[in-house]
Amino acid sequence: MNSPTPLPPIKRIDPSRAPKVVDPRHDTLGAADAIAAAVAPGSSNRVERMRIDDLSIAYGTKPAVRNVTLPVREGEVLALIGPSGCGKTTLLRSLNRLTELTDTAVATGSITLNGDDIHALEATDLRRRVSMVFQQPNPFPMSIFDNVAYAIREQAARRPSKSALAPLVREALEDAGLWDEVGDNLDHPALRLSGGQQQRLCIARALASKPEVLLMDEPCSALDPKSTEIIEELITRLREKVAIVIVTHNLQQAHRVGDNVAFMYLGELVEYGTVEQVFNAPRAERTQNYVGGVFG
Repeated sequence: MNSPTPLPPIKRIDPSRAPKVVDPRHDTLGAADAIAAAVAPGSSNRVERMRIDDLSIAYGTKPAVRNVTLPVREGEVLALIGPSGCGKTTLLRSLNRLTELTDTAVATGSITLNGDDIHALEATDLRRRVSMVFQQPNPFPMSIFDNVAYAIREQAARRPSKSALAPLVREALEDAGLWDEVGDNLDHPALRLSGGQQQRLCIARALASKPEVLLMDEPCSALDPKSTEIIEELITRLREKVAIVIVTHNLQQAHRVGDNVAFMYLGELVEYGTVEQVFNAPRAERTQNYVGGVFG
């Protein structure tokens, strides 16, 4: 008889275990000190691509993000976790200034890309360098080739020929793990691809502009388990080429693909650390309750 498959590491946390009774002020202080140490410049030997510093965002009078400081480092996947409405997506969208497209949004603090304030950059250039993959696949109603070539054409001073675009399109599709499936039929309409293929096509389109940071907002939420597995393997490979920030409600997914995890609750950054630390030895009681399934 085959031995049972072991549970993923995240399941090893026992929410029924009696919590350690501590003064909440000491718990909060300890977590805050740990965050400050972990996010401090120079706290990692990885290159810091982006830095979020004391960022607060409100929609009108309703706060969405409160005084968040986080690094986004090359060669790492930063997973943003937390219950619905905790500010994860607002924080993610602020990194390439999509939040400011909402008229009522007001932000304080700063975000830099390679040391430059993102608000000093032209918006379209920023969104080329910090690309976004959305929750629902959104391929353009054109061919596979033209979907990927679109991003390259947009940044070219002169419209490049199809022969000049071909190797760049192929490279992006290979990076997105899609070339072997579609390389023989690049004129195929993108909207006829499966959902998982469409999402990887959107990733290829984002990668075609050679971004420094890739933002992913629940990229697997609309996909089947097999497509999700493919995307997760892709994220693991891509971290060596581009810094990645992913929002996910799936704690197991955060555990599988993340290097560092930021847990947000009611707009606040409650805990930040490595995947192993946040899931297996959380410092804040709220983190322990969330990853243990007490609330979600």
